[in-house]
Amino acid sequence: MESCGMNAIKYVLFVFNLVFAISGIGIIAAGACVLADVGEFTHFVEGRIMAPPIVLIIAGAIVFVIAFLGCYGAIKEHYNMLIAFAAALLIIFVIELAVGIAAAVFKNDFSMVMKDTLKESIKNYTEADRLAWDNVQKKLQCCGVDGPNDWGPANGFTSSFPSSCCMDMQVICQIGSTSVYQEGCFNKLEMRVHKGATVLIGVGIGIAFVEIAGIILACCLAAAIKRETDPK
Repeated sequence: MESCGMNAIKYVLFVFNLVFAISGIGIIAAGACVLADVGEFTHFVEGRIMAPPIVLIIAGAIVFVIAFLGCYGAIKEHYNMLIAFAAALLIIFVIELAVGIAAAVFKNDFSMVMKDTLKESIKNYTEADRLAWDNVQKKLQCCGVDGPNDWGPANGFTSSFPSSCCMDMQVICQIGSTSVYQEGCFNKLEMRVHKGATVLIGVGIGIAFVEIAGIILACCLAAAIKRETDPK
């Protein structure tokens, strides 16, 4: 009965690791999507906001490799390899849990810092700032930090906005023009980062708790192997 139970655990663990390998690809894809979505606005977004998706991509790659370690250990009934697999899973679990928590924390505290960065960028408005603003305003269809008024005399600008503030970039983008985007870029950037953080929280924490099942299965199989190989 014990041997039959061990075989059952072995094949369940093997199938689990095949699914786990696929989930590693999913983790990489999720991290890459968030990085691509928010990464193009790095001029205004803090570096620490970029850290969680990068860590998740690395963790996904490690998960993919570790899954094959688990498959091999299960089929070969290799005790030490199974213990190493369980330990590696535990480390990845802690990393992904930390990523999920970090994303949740950053989701709540980054807003004021990003708004200050946007406002400071308008006041300085170097060539790099101009390119960054044109990029964000065209892609997110917004204008200024909180609205078009940010490009007014209070910040040293004349009666016209950057052309990227207008739906039709071929015309002069002036105050009173009906083609000027009315929504500020801060709200749209905030929504982008919040959406990315939500994805990271869901993937990071969701996959992390699934890994607990892998740790338990690996430990059960390792214990069964040890019982059968140890002298009575």
